[in-house]
Amino acid sequence: MIKKKKVDRTVRPTAFHDAHLVEAGLDEAGRGCLAGPVFAAAVILPKDFYHKLLKDSKLMSEGHRYKLREIIEAQALAFGVGIADEMEIDMFNISNASYLAMRRAVEQMIGKHGLLPEILLVDGKYFKPEDLNIPHQCIIEGDAKFASIAAASVLAKTYRDDFMKALTPQYPDYEWAKNKGYPTQTHRTAIRR
Repeated sequence: MIKKKKVDRTVRPTAFHDAHLVEAGLDEAGRGCLAGPVFAAAVILPKDFYHKLLKDSKLMSEGHRYKLREIIEAQALAFGVGIADEMEIDMFNISNASYLAMRRAVEQMIGKHGLLPEILLVDGKYFKPEDLNIPHQCIIEGDAKFASIAAASVLAKTYRDDFMKALTPQYPDYEWAKNKGYPTQTHRTAIRR
């Protein structure tokens, strides 16, 4: 049996995959949630971008994520955020809704900044580009390997967290400001109740 090499998530991600291409990192947040939409972000960073805090957003404190969001948005060459809502998740399933949110993030990024990426670096095993007409490469644990994907993970996570916090006053029993829709014991108990 061949052992799969584990990625060291304590190492900072590499600045880029290919120095000769305009790369957009792509990642999503919310696939494992019991409530709320799935968010995705696309980010094109300058080739020399570096920040000591940047890594897989799941390994950062909330404060570091929000600090980095400001830096990423200020220094990125382009970025976009896409959403697929609960109805789309129910209609298409969570995987296809995630791909939809990712495509929307890329489309928003191109529309907002006018910069067309030459390749999409997608976190994970699969992606359905549909009519984007941009080459892509799926990279398992890409948020731990490449800065643009790590930056996309930060934006997707913080934008989704903001959305769930804003819903909390309307549905206080679920404590979404704390759990962001993920299946904590309190959240599961509130759903059963």
